[in-house]
Amino acid sequence: MDKNNKEKSTVVNYVTASLRKAILNGTLKKGDRLIQEEWAERLNVSRMPIREALTQLQIEGLVEMVPHKGAIVTPITREHIEEIYHTRSLLEGLAVEKSLPFLTEEDKNELKTILTQMEELQLCDETNDLYIQLNALFHETLRKGCPWPRVQKMVEMLGISPIAPSLLIDYYPETQREHRMMYEAALRGDAAELRAAVEYHILRTKNNLIRYMEQLNSQNPE
Repeated sequence: MDKNNKEKSTVVNYVTASLRKAILNGTLKKGDRLIQEEWAERLNVSRMPIREALTQLQIEGLVEMVPHKGAIVTPITREHIEEIYHTRSLLEGLAVEKSLPFLTEEDKNELKTILTQMEELQLCDETNDLYIQLNALFHETLRKGCPWPRVQKMVEMLGISPIAPSLLIDYYPETQREHRMMYEAALRGDAAELRAAVEYHILRTKNNLIRYMEQLNSQNPE
């Protein structure tokens, strides 16, 4: 990355983090319009990084782009997190348990390659997007052999929230230990252990997300 692109990336990351925090801590509330000119002035940046930040926040589900209105805040709540992650733990746990007997040696080698890349990655703003992609690919590979298409489709609809790696960098070593536990259970062919490891991993992420949001809210009491 050349100097200009790196500086641009740093500004966009700063703006994205600032807007994300304002949404998660309640400064910006559900239904509020996120006006680009106001935030550009407040953060002392041009409108370009604001637009790029809004694109990322839309992917994360924190804003919705509405015709004739612009960006509308759609904050994720504790109840949303509880529902999404509990449901995903049950469905993805089932999917990987059913998938394991059908995973090939090639699939397991791919899991090892992805895991190694994730473990060698120095997680920071510049590498966060790559980590999100590798994380999603790791989970997809684990459940690719699941012969139940409805379960697969439901897991895919819930997805892996890209907001979690953005917020939970401090938990990265713990997350990687859990990914390795999943890989080793798959390597041993232990479907029950794999299911338990996946369920624990997803629920632990849920708890950390809720803790993060509560800390933000305590810093900005209404």
